[in-house]
Amino acid sequence: MLLATPLTALAAVVNAHRRLTTAALCRWIATLSDTRSRTPARARCIHAQTLMADADKKDELEGTEAPFVSHLIELRDRLIRAVIAIACAFAVLAFWPGPSGLYDLLAAPLVAHLPKGATLIATNVISPILVPLKITLMAAFMVALPVVLYQVWAFVAPGLYSHEKRLVLPLVVSSTLLFVGGVAFCYFLVIPGMSKFIQAFAPSTITAAPDIEQYFGFVLTLFLVFGIAFEVPIAVIVLARMGIVTIAQLKQVRGYFVVGAFVVSAVVTPPDVISQLALAIPMCILYEVGIVAAQLFMKHTKAPAAEGMAGDKPTV
Repeated sequence: MLLATPLTALAAVVNAHRRLTTAALCRWIATLSDTRSRTPARARCIHAQTLMADADKKDELEGTEAPFVSHLIELRDRLIRAVIAIACAFAVLAFWPGPSGLYDLLAAPLVAHLPKGATLIATNVISPILVPLKITLMAAFMVALPVVLYQVWAFVAPGLYSHEKRLVLPLVVSSTLLFVGGVAFCYFLVIPGMSKFIQAFAPSTITAAPDIEQYFGFVLTLFLVFGIAFEVPIAVIVLARMGIVTIAQLKQVRGYFVVGAFVVSAVVTPPDVISQLALAIPMCILYEVGIVAAQLFMKHTKAPAAEGMAGDKPTV
């Protein structure tokens, strides 16, 4: 009995110490777990606050929605204004310099290299009237093109964000200038050089007398080919801006594009060296211009969320 009392007391002390140690260990584990859970919890809290702040910001297009019928009415009005602009330009050009004067202007690069005394001929009864009217209409569309593009822009712009407007408006203006530049390049350089090259190889026993309708179709095709070919920088910018290709990939496929440019020029142009080189070389140069322009566009046309992404990341 005398030994039982000290042993009982010692056992009680050991059990009490064990309980205190276990409780301290549990508190330490709980503290560690709480410390580890603070970081994701804080990140979630900051993310939630960011989402709430974004939700509080009003969308710049909020309240601009319109019924479908109103869109159709506005589209009709824009089309009518574009047609009126083309009709006004047609009336002015029909008065001065007139359909005949416009055709003489269009045929001048070819006529200048025809044999002395040779002229264009008309094999169709109504060609002398119909072809000049077609040329006048084409010229009227080119003159009224800024108004037409403005109507397109005015119809689309209300549905675009500010960063999208910064991308679309320069592309519309630059694509128009490039297309007109391609047509002018074809008229002043390609057609005279091609005509001179063809007449230089023509036998002396053959008198060249092209048909006016065939010549109009031929020239119109060349205008479209060179106008579209000069849009290479726009295509490069759009592909890079949409993320379809990167700037590095565009530089890597430079050699393939050069080969493709010469293949395309050999297919879509007449079988003479002048027109083929005149199409392939500018396409290669414009491809390099498009790469440089794409880098500038990607820097200045980012969405606000993309621009502020680095600063909006939660810090832990």
